Amino acid sequence: MRALSLDTVPATPVVTDVDTPRLAAGELLVKVAASSVNGFDAATAAGYLQGMMEHRFPLVIGKDFAGTVEALGEGVDGFAVGDTVFGVVMKPFLGTGSLAQYVAVSAAYGVAHVPEGLSVQDAGALGLAGTAALDSVNAVGLGKDETVLVSGATGGVGALAVQIAAARGARVIATARPGAEADFVTALTDAEVQVVDFTGDLDAQVRAIAPNGLDAVLHLAGDGALLAGLLRPGGRIASTLGFGPDAVEGQGVTAHAVMADANVQTLTALAADAATGALRVPVTATFPLEQAADAFAAFGSGALGKLAVTCS
Repeated sequence: MRALSLDTVPATPVVTDVDTPRLAAGELLVKVAASSVNGFDAATAAGYLQGMMEHRFPLVIGKDFAGTVEALGEGVDGFAVGDTVFGVVMKPFLGTGSLAQYVAVSAAYGVAHVPEGLSVQDAGALGLAGTAALDSVNAVGLGKDETVLVSGATGGVGALAVQIAAARGARVIATARPGAEADFVTALTDAEVQVVDFTGDLDAQVRAIAPNGLDAVLHLAGDGALLAGLLRPGGRIASTLGFGPDAVEGQGVTAHAVMADANVQTLTALAADAATGALRVPVTATFPLEQAADAFAAFGSGALGKLAVTCS
C-alpha cells in the first residue's frame, strides 16, 4: 500500500510503498478514506518520542483516520465489514499509522461509527484534535460566564476548543495575529470571541479584558509559566504540552497535564456534535495522499486549522 512513512528519525516523511498491516485478534482493518496531520505526527518525525515509545520501521505516521471496515480480526464485536468508522490510532508503539491506504486499529479503543450527517473527510480530521480539545475544556471544569484564554487558537485543537468553550457559555479570549488569523478565530462560532495578539504584550492585553485574572487557560501553545501567571487565585490551566502540577506549586492555581483519551464515548459525542453542525471541524486545506508530505510541510509552517489528507 502507499503510505507516508519514515525509515529513521529524525527525518522528513515521504510517500512510499509499504506492506499492508496484518490484523491481530481484536482489530479492524480499515480502508482509509481520510486522515489529517497533527502535532503528534510532527513530534514523531522530529524524533521527540524516541525513548518514550517503541518505533517500528518503516514507520507509517498518522493518528486520525476515517474509512470503511475491510476485515475483522478474531473476537471483534460491534463492527461489520462495510461499516464507516473513524477515530485515532491508539497503539503502544509507533509504526502502523493512518496516513496510508489501510490501517489496523483496536476495535475496543479509539474507534467509533461515523454518524449520518458527518462527512468522512471531516471525521478523518476530528479524532485527535477534538479529543484533546474536549479533554482540555473538561480538565479545567469550564463553567458558564467564566473567562478562558485559548492559547494556540489557530491550530486544530485550539479551533475546536474555542467552539466547545463558547458552547458552554464561557467568555472566550483567543490568541491570534491580527488579520487572517484573527478572522479565522472569530468566524469559528457565533459567540463573541475576543482576540489578543501573542506577538505583543500578552499580559497587558489580557488584563485589559480580565483585570482580576482569568478563570482558566487552555495551554495549547506558548509559554505555560507566563500563561499560568494570568490566572486569578484559584484559577486552572490545562496543558497538552506537559505543563503540569509541579510547574505551579505554591502559586495558588491548579495545572492539569492533558493526554487525549480517544475513548468511544468521547469520539461519539464529538461526532454527534459535528454531524448536527454544533461543532465545525476546521479543515482549511485538503491534500491527496501522494502529496501528504506537502501537507506535513504546510503544517510545520503554521497553517490554520486542520489539514486533511484523502487516502483513497
